[in-house]
Amino acid sequence: MSGRNAWKTSAFSLVEQMWAPLWSRPMRPKRWCSQHSCARQTSTNTLHPLWTGPVSVPGGTRQSPINIQWRDSIYDPRLKPLRVSYDAISCLYVWNTGYLFQVEFDDVTEASGISGGPLENHYRLKQFHFHWGAVNEAGSEHTVDGHAYPAELHLVHWNSVKYQNYQEAVVGENGLAVIGVFLKLGAHHQTLQRLVDILPEIKHKDARAAVGPFNPSSLLPACRDYWTYAGSLTTPPLTESVTWIIQKEPVEVAPSQLSAFRSLLFSALGEEEKMMVNNYRPLQPLMNRKVWASFQTTNEGTRSLRR
Repeated sequence: MSGRNAWKTSAFSLVEQMWAPLWSRPMRPKRWCSQHSCARQTSTNTLHPLWTGPVSVPGGTRQSPINIQWRDSIYDPRLKPLRVSYDAISCLYVWNTGYLFQVEFDDVTEASGISGGPLENHYRLKQFHFHWGAVNEAGSEHTVDGHAYPAELHLVHWNSVKYQNYQEAVVGENGLAVIGVFLKLGAHHQTLQRLVDILPEIKHKDARAAVGPFNPSSLLPACRDYWTYAGSLTTPPLTESVTWIIQKEPVEVAPSQLSAFRSLLFSALGEEEKMMVNNYRPLQPLMNRKVWASFQTTNEGTRSLRR
């Protein structure tokens, strides 16, 4: 078996683990990290079993998520604003994947997508999903200066200029672009409520429900400043094909809306019920990568996170 095929076999075995019966292992969700090393403490909360065994890609040098050090990110004046254009009609349905809930989009045309920013081509929107914790102190996959948010939104796009379809793009160079948006507790989010109202219909694994026209640009913050870096998917197959675009400003959601996320189940109907929480991957080392910023970075970053 060639090295490439061996890697693919490993990746697909991780996919099988992802949908396998879920068992818990004591972990504490609080994370602390430098740009070069990451760790977790154990306690009474649970880390998803997908991440309790060997999960790194052999030879991987650009895995995600990472901790973003505000003061170490590098301002790049060449980074232009990201152009976002989504067609609400292209929204198909929402479903419970057994790991998170995901909203799928029709990606046959260029109707919904992004360009500009750090991207050389147009990327079509494939889907968006969220990651969250059992408690409000953790849940986001990325962190900023070691600070974790309660949840994180990912909008996943693929390079439709370079590749024929999403499947090709996943394993290809510069194949994917993912916008990351942090969620923090605050005001009620009117657009998000449309999804929250549907969640009872997809409580169990593999359940799906219609959404109707939905424009996810309303889930983005008003300020479009961002960090960008070269990374990977944070779920199997963990391919290193992603240009990450992490929004600097979080969006506010009500505590009741985040609680609704936790009402979902990892388990299918008829199986032992396992609450869908802590569905985020542990932080990965930055290694030799740089994190670029579309805005002038200052020491205000660390202080503003604590306000």
